[in-house]
Amino acid sequence: MQQRNGSTFKGVVTVSAMALNVIVWVTVLLIVALFKFLLPIPAVRRLLSRVMTALAEGWIGTNNALFRAMGSLPLDTRGLKGLSTNEWYLVVSNHQSWVDILVLQAVFNRRIPFLKFFLKQQLIWVPFLGLAWWALDFPFMRRHSPEYLEKHPEKRGEDLDVTRRACEKFRLIPTSVMNFVEGTRFTERKHAEFKSPYRHLLPPRPGATSFVLSAMGGMLHSMLDVTIAYTGRTPSFWDLCCGRMGTVTVDIRRRPIDEWMSAGDYAGDPAFRARFKEWLAGIWTEKDQLLDRLDT
Repeated sequence: MQQRNGSTFKGVVTVSAMALNVIVWVTVLLIVALFKFLLPIPAVRRLLSRVMTALAEGWIGTNNALFRAMGSLPLDTRGLKGLSTNEWYLVVSNHQSWVDILVLQAVFNRRIPFLKFFLKQQLIWVPFLGLAWWALDFPFMRRHSPEYLEKHPEKRGEDLDVTRRACEKFRLIPTSVMNFVEGTRFTERKHAEFKSPYRHLLPPRPGATSFVLSAMGGMLHSMLDVTIAYTGRTPSFWDLCCGRMGTVTVDIRRRPIDEWMSAGDYAGDPAFRARFKEWLAGIWTEKDQLLDRLDT
């Protein structure tokens, strides 16, 4: 009981410190964002974008320092050698928990350009955080059901337009574009529902990955293929804050982005689409085998 109470106390302290961290850093970030909005001079906006990125990295760095001080996020990281903050990366990963994002930020902060995620449109309403993500040019995606698209065919392709506009901004300064290729968090229910051929993963959804590569052209230098493996059950955010997590293994494999990957038309060319799906499925098979080994 004493250990349980101690963990809960640690969780309360961690959440309180993170909330204060958000308020301080995001307030400063939004002030800079206001100047960026009011000064429509391209050179000034690029400078202020760099300032905002530095502030965001400070925000993440403070979170990481908190996790280290509390012993909340023990990491076993492999494959960081040779990374740079002056390159453009596509980062792909398996997805099990909201903790994945904090793990990725802990591993990559100030080692590669600041990670930009594709977020659900509803997340823009999260207090403080939604505004911060918007100011940092995170793309917000609307996910429509097939039934909705049947009634509103004009909405088809809306996410692709959002991706295209976001990628145009990403060209201005070195950026890491983060994509959870499965499109949703892994659960046993979804695994059965999607009839996944993998043991630890949902089937990859190649469309968004292909479109990012196409929209960015030759700007993306390489892909960082990340595999996250938790010890025991998949942790929640509260588990992280309370220090109830075992060691998290993060395996990073740098893969080349060949010219053909960004030159094809995923939507309109069946041969290219089949080749791209086969390439990504091969990576997912390797990832599933790696998770098998890490699970033993």
